Amino acid sequence: MAPSNHLLRQVKGFLPAAVTVTPKETDMKAVRYHEFGSTEVLRHEEVERPVPGPGQVLVEVAATSFNPVDDHIRLGVLAEMIPTPLPITPGLDLAGTVVELGAGVDGVAPGDRVVAMLPLDVHGGAAEYAVVAADLLASAPRTVDLADAASLPLAGLAAMQAVVELAEVRAGQTVLVVGAGGAVGSIVVQLAVDAGATVTAVDGPEHDDRLRGYGARVVGPLDLDAGPAAVSGPFDVVVNHVRLPAEDLARLTAFVADGGIVVSSAGPVPADEARSVRTAGVWVRPDTAHLADLVTRVDAGRLRLHVVDRRTLAELPAVHEDAGQGRLPGKTVILVA
Repeated sequence: MAPSNHLLRQVKGFLPAAVTVTPKETDMKAVRYHEFGSTEVLRHEEVERPVPGPGQVLVEVAATSFNPVDDHIRLGVLAEMIPTPLPITPGLDLAGTVVELGAGVDGVAPGDRVVAMLPLDVHGGAAEYAVVAADLLASAPRTVDLADAASLPLAGLAAMQAVVELAEVRAGQTVLVVGAGGAVGSIVVQLAVDAGATVTAVDGPEHDDRLRGYGARVVGPLDLDAGPAAVSGPFDVVVNHVRLPAEDLARLTAFVADGGIVVSSAGPVPADEARSVRTAGVWVRPDTAHLADLVTRVDAGRLRLHVVDRRTLAELPAVHEDAGQGRLPGKTVILVA
C-alpha cells in the first residue's frame, strides 16, 4: 500500500538536507584536487575560508595566473621533489587585497593591494581567499590592473634570477634569449635591455613586433645547425626557456663566447670546461626584494606585462587542459574576485 501524504511529510522531515546545503559565511570558492592526475581531478568547491596564523595575512584574491609548473605539480611528476599534502589548491601567483592580519604582523594593513609568489610546496592562489606569509608580500603595481599584476610574480622572479643572479648581465654584454616571446622570456629580454645589454631574441614571428618594442633584435627561430654566426654570435650570455632534447640543450654552449654562461629554466645544459663556459639552471623561488624591484620597474615603465588571456576561476580546469594540449595562447590570468 502506498504511504499517505501525511506519512511522506513526516519522513521528509527526517531526510538529510545535503542536496540544499547553504554555504556558510566563512566558506569560499576554490579549485582543488584531492589526487594527482589529469585535468579531471580539478574540482570547483566550497571550502572553509582560512584563518591567518602568526606572521600571516589573509588576502582576498583578485587573480592568480597559470604557470607550466602548475601542470607538472598536478600530474604528480614533482611529488617527490616538492612534497605537498593533498588536497592542493593550485596557483603560485597571487594578486589581491589584505583583509586580515595574524599576530605579530606589521608593515602591512587591511586594504593594502599586494602581490606574492607562493612557495612551490604551498600554492593556494586559485581561491577567493588565501593565507600568505607576510614576508612574501610586495605592494602591487599602481600602473596596471590588480588582476593583471598576478602575471608578474613567478615569471618575473624566474627572469630576475636568470638575468641578475645567475648570469649577472651588465651593460655592454651581448645576450641571446631563446624562447623570448614567452611569459618568462619576455621579462628576461626587458631586464637585459634595462641592464644595458645588446639583446637578440629568438622565438616565433608572432612575437616579433612586441620583442622589437622591448628593444631587442629579433632573429628567431633558432637554427642550431646554422651555428652562432647565423645569429651574429657568439654571445656573452645565452638564456633558454624552451624545452629541447638533451642533445640540443648541449649544443647551446656553442652559441656562448669563451668564458660566458648558459642559463636554462628548461633542462640542464652541460658546461664546456675547455672554453670556460659555465651553465646554470633556474629553480624559481619567492624573493620579496626582487619582487619589489620588479614592481618598481613596472610602475616606472621599464617593464611591461603581457597578459594574453583572462579566464574565470571556474574555467581553470579548461586552462590546464589547453596548456596540456599546447593550445594556451600565452600568459593567462585567472580572475577570482
